[in-house]
Amino acid sequence: MRIRSLGVIDDAVVELSPGFTAVTGETGAGKTMVVTSLGLLLGGRADPALVRIGAKSAVVEGRISVGSRAPAAVRAEEAGAELDDGALLISRTLSAEGRSRAHVGGRSVPVGLLAELADDLVAVHGQTDQQGLLRPARQRQALDRYAGDAVAVPLAKYTAAHRRLRAVATELDELTTRARERSQEADLLRFGLDEIAAAEPQPGEDTELAAEAERLGHAEALASAATAAHAALAGNPEDPEGVDATTLVAGAHRALEAVRSHDQELATLAERLGEIGILMADVAGELASYADGLDADPLRLAAVEERRAALNHLTRKYGQDITAVLTWSQESAARLADLDGDDDRIGELTAERDALRTELGELAQTLTDARTASAERFADAVTAELAELAMPHARVTVEIRQTEVAEDADGIAVGGRTVAYGPAGADEVELLLAPHPGAPPRPIAKGASGGELSRVMLAVEVVFAGSDPVPTYLFDEVDAGVGGKAAVEVGRRLARLAKSAQVVVVTHLPQVAAFADRQLLVAKTNDGSVTRSGVTVLEGEERVRELSRMLAGQEDSETARAHAEELLETARTGSDDSVGES
Repeated sequence: MRIRSLGVIDDAVVELSPGFTAVTGETGAGKTMVVTSLGLLLGGRADPALVRIGAKSAVVEGRISVGSRAPAAVRAEEAGAELDDGALLISRTLSAEGRSRAHVGGRSVPVGLLAELADDLVAVHGQTDQQGLLRPARQRQALDRYAGDAVAVPLAKYTAAHRRLRAVATELDELTTRARERSQEADLLRFGLDEIAAAEPQPGEDTELAAEAERLGHAEALASAATAAHAALAGNPEDPEGVDATTLVAGAHRALEAVRSHDQELATLAERLGEIGILMADVAGELASYADGLDADPLRLAAVEERRAALNHLTRKYGQDITAVLTWSQESAARLADLDGDDDRIGELTAERDALRTELGELAQTLTDARTASAERFADAVTAELAELAMPHARVTVEIRQTEVAEDADGIAVGGRTVAYGPAGADEVELLLAPHPGAPPRPIAKGASGGELSRVMLAVEVVFAGSDPVPTYLFDEVDAGVGGKAAVEVGRRLARLAKSAQVVVVTHLPQVAAFADRQLLVAKTNDGSVTRSGVTVLEGEERVRELSRMLAGQEDSETARAHAEELLETARTGSDDSVGES
């Protein structure tokens, strides 16, 4: 990695060994910046406060060896990245203003892609992870990951069924809690539909009845007007001397017909008078028929008004006119069908809920069985690790339990009992430690001292790391609280892990650093920064001096130098001397 303008680091290159690399240095020298830099390359949160004071941006670049068919390489190529001679080039730039950019294989990519690649490249184990492992939920996740497909396959099915059950339960709860409101709504709709059905309104009927009522209410005036108009057009039989319009128009027409052959203009006017005469005769006939057919029937008028009142009752409640009333009727009938169907839907959902609970119970039992089998192997592996970490009599067990609930509570049946359940099953998982024979197993947070807790956590992390398929593991001061012979065993165990994977350890313990294939020293210059020359590979005499400093705070102490050389010899030969107890 190359790190520029990040924290106390001005410009430095970190070359990691394929096996075990230990990163050491004075407190505050910038060792944690190595972890931070790697975190940025893996898509970690970009905090602008990390940018070195006075710099516009911080840059971290990394070259990671990957196989051409490795999942990370395939995913990177899908994003447009190119491999550089079997290596993946990753860079992350963080501006002082908070902007962040990422590049993979020469291609600009979303920062989220780095996090995806990280899952297949590096597993980071630090003190934060240790504290997380004290929580039962995190312990259950660790056990599940250790178990692999034995838990992952049924857990995926369980999670899908649990998600569906939550959706069904939510819909069912909504339907049942709103049952009274829906019942009231259905009653109102049913009452309105019955009213409309009883009245049997016809489209446009209200308009037609309004016109008929108007005509019947003024029948005498209408008849008198029609009779007078007819008399004016066709004459009054009771007044033979009277002159009517039809007779006058006919006389005018005859006068022009007599001379029409002499003038075309008069001929045209004569034709128009003839048409007027015909039209007047037609109108006169219709007026006579209208007057004869008009009946001032008070019974019919009363019937019309009664019908109009019935229709007005509907329009006041269901629409501005009969057309709107009929539309409301159609829509309400559809809504009522939906409401009446809720009972059927409730029945369907209830049956599905019960079936899902049964399925969850069966899957939860499968998960419990798989976790129980894996827990025994996991506990044995951690216990074996503790034996190598100077806790030969400690015993770790994994407790898997369920919480019973009342039969009428929200629970599932597992093993003939009704138990509480969640998105990951019905199991509560907790690591227990018996530090010595005769001691009762207790939760690791309560059953271990500070140094013991660090070793238990390291053992768990190492076992967990052994089940991780990634090629690189980073341990950030997980050996805190460990010293003496136990520290030697920590170093020996990490060196053994490094035979099958790349291991990077940020440590303050010389007993651990002595087992590294390569030791990097992070040192500040006089101005408080770490430059390119500030991260150096220690070899020979330089390594002895640094281990002496770590042992006694004095690089030139003969006693410390002798102890440092003895540590290196212990690490080289793998012997189990008591040198670490000094």
